[in-house]
Amino acid sequence: MYTLLSVSIAILAGLLMTRVFKPFKLPSVTAYLIAGVLIGPYFLGALGIEGLGFNTGEQVGALSLISEVALGFIAFSIGNEFRLEDLKVTGKQAFIVGVFQALTATLFVDLALFVMHLMMPDKLSVPQLITLGAIATATAPAATLMVVRQYKAKGPLTSLLLPIVALDDAVGLIVFAVSFGIARTLESGIVDMVSILVNPLIEIVASLLLGALMGWVLTQLERLFNSNTNRLNLAIAFVFLTASLAMLEFDIGSVHIGFSSLLVCMMLGTVFCNICPLSHDLMGATDKWTSPLFALFFVISGAELELGVFSDLAIVFIGLIYILFRCAGKYLGAAVSAKATKCSPEICKYLGITLFPQAGVALGMCATAMQLGAEGALIRNITLFAVLIYELLGPMATKQALTLAGDIKPMSDEVKNRRQLKLQEASNRKAGK
Repeated sequence: MYTLLSVSIAILAGLLMTRVFKPFKLPSVTAYLIAGVLIGPYFLGALGIEGLGFNTGEQVGALSLISEVALGFIAFSIGNEFRLEDLKVTGKQAFIVGVFQALTATLFVDLALFVMHLMMPDKLSVPQLITLGAIATATAPAATLMVVRQYKAKGPLTSLLLPIVALDDAVGLIVFAVSFGIARTLESGIVDMVSILVNPLIEIVASLLLGALMGWVLTQLERLFNSNTNRLNLAIAFVFLTASLAMLEFDIGSVHIGFSSLLVCMMLGTVFCNICPLSHDLMGATDKWTSPLFALFFVISGAELELGVFSDLAIVFIGLIYILFRCAGKYLGAAVSAKATKCSPEICKYLGITLFPQAGVALGMCATAMQLGAEGALIRNITLFAVLIYELLGPMATKQALTLAGDIKPMSDEVKNRRQLKLQEASNRKAGK
């Protein structure tokens, strides 16, 4: 009962917080995250009243299945951005910019934290700084997609942004696997080329193959149904099924076989949108169905943010350096590569800002980094601190960048007048009764 009550309160808190923040014109994502913080273990949850909020981190963790499903649908939606007719126009630019900005962010963070290591070697080791540099590649597709949807962003920057955010996952997996392998080698003195090179490549290839297979099967099954409702139900069921299959992992000798849930579900959406004639309509219907699920996902994400990291000034200081240099790497990397691929001035100027948000993938990486033992705890806390800042400020920065680039257009006077007229008519009908 208490779990169901907590879920309902989480959704209501998120929705009400969007009304509180409406005068400030902040993205709904930010309101959801703040709502999560308020009903989390550090505020209402600390009162210990069951059902009023999340009393402990374990209660928030118990809803991790909801987060997995939500990320599956987010990845499925982003896969829709890889339509072949669009990729013929922006594919080369997205690939070059996506790879270059990710590697630039890693380089900037590695160099900055290496200086920090020289200043305070007892606080930050070389394995830790290498791992944090790899985590810097990751971008949060969820926050970016929600801002794009809320403000109906459309234009050259948005068309290039979503494929880049999707590509970040693949680039991040490779960079993190290699960097973390090097970090473990420095820590233990044992070189493991299977973990450094083989396992990440297998994970990416296996994820793409599984997603492609599921996308093909979904398209074949869609032909058995004539009702759009049944087709929608089938698509939703397949996202659930694909997200669950992506959780499988096993070992063959020294080789680890695993999947990236984001990559698998992105590939599912990519194959489906390219070979199913009705995919456009079904994707639109799926987006409407998932609205409360996404709201709940971000509220839970806000409740997961650990405010206790602020108690350690060393973590705050290192975290600020990480945040500043990751942002600098993302911005300059995107600007330089966008200019080199002959993107418009607006894209060169504002694309990097939209790549600041960071969350799910980075948290998954820092969970893996816990294998370093005591050194992994510092990596986790710095990442949590950075995610807290990025998630609260990143969506606002993304909205501002898309607005300045012209992809988010202000509501026209005609639309405002039409809405006002509908409200007036509704009020008149109510008064007439």
